[in-house]
Amino acid sequence: MQNEFDIDRARRDTKACGDLVHFNNAGSSLMPIPVADTLRAFLNQEEMSGGYETAEAQASALDNFYGATARLLNCKPTEVAFVENATRAWDMAFYSFRFSAGDKILTTLAEYGSNVIAYNQQVARYGVELVFVDNDEHGQIDVNALENLIDDRVKLISITHIPTGGGLINPACAVGKIANAAGVPYLLDSCQGMGHIDLDVEQLGCDMLCGTGRKYLRGPRATGMLYVKKRFIKELEPYVLDQHAAELVSPTTYTIREDAGRFENWEQFYAGKAALGTAIDYAMTYGMPAIQHRVISLGEELRNKLVDIDGVVLTDEGLEKCGIVTFKTAQQTATNIKKQLRTKQINVSVSAGSGSLVSFQQRGLVEVVRASVHYYNTSQEIDYFIASLRQVLG
Repeated sequence: MQNEFDIDRARRDTKACGDLVHFNNAGSSLMPIPVADTLRAFLNQEEMSGGYETAEAQASALDNFYGATARLLNCKPTEVAFVENATRAWDMAFYSFRFSAGDKILTTLAEYGSNVIAYNQQVARYGVELVFVDNDEHGQIDVNALENLIDDRVKLISITHIPTGGGLINPACAVGKIANAAGVPYLLDSCQGMGHIDLDVEQLGCDMLCGTGRKYLRGPRATGMLYVKKRFIKELEPYVLDQHAAELVSPTTYTIREDAGRFENWEQFYAGKAALGTAIDYAMTYGMPAIQHRVISLGEELRNKLVDIDGVVLTDEGLEKCGIVTFKTAQQTATNIKKQLRTKQINVSVSAGSGSLVSFQQRGLVEVVRASVHYYNTSQEIDYFIASLRQVLG
């Protein structure tokens, strides 16, 4: 039986809860007080003591990031790298592959636009073949179709766990089983999943996984992480190296680190790194299974109430759905809805453009409203959102 979630604590620790309804958590969540306090304190110490000196004094807080992420993902601290955002973390993994003409990359129709750009860059550079795996009847990646596409030319399976422009959770564990059985490297973009759903890299079967701090982990912007399985680290040489990722041992030779630090930069957002560790620790005090249950339940409640509004069409796909809720209306554009809801102190975002281009073009979508809930949101806020949307739509 699910334990009752401590919503009072969650809202006490979120200063803006009394002033606005924040349904833009898939964009950037509201930081809880302990995370914001860590960030401010670190920056204040840098102001008063100096950057290098603060990093030295705060070594344990900085190192906590690795242990906290390892606990979150069920991996080893040495398998974790701190990177400035999820896209750059993904890049550090993806661009470490040395593709050749005829190699195949298998991905999803709901793939994030930045990833698709990177795939196509390698198509142009090396003659790689990019294959979008069909969806099944639920609108998620068809794992049977994926399995049938596996052959000796497949160099990488790379998928987005939760897409930016819809509410589905792709069956990442099933994909992992197929990848592992075939011996194909598996890169999982869980930018929208980290802090949102319970992630266990052993169960997922992924060789690499990237995430961000600013979304459901409730950490600062410009923070992210990359997990790379220990046995896989030495197989990937990053496309850029510095004297943090490697060591110059003579004027003509260098050695690359053997842990995931090879994917990091020497210069980092140290205050953000410390605060991200705090954010992960904070999430773990609730427990990821409890967070996942609450977020998904709130998402389902919001969907159930949206379908009662004339002219609203839900655009979420997938057998399993998350806390990201997307819709369009017959009455107004998504952009106008976002602007008018903002005047009522409700934050949502619009999904449009290249972020979900492949999926949206296939489905005939141009833009959708994205309302993404988090565990500190409430049923009362959902009711206020629904009432406000009715007013906006007239």
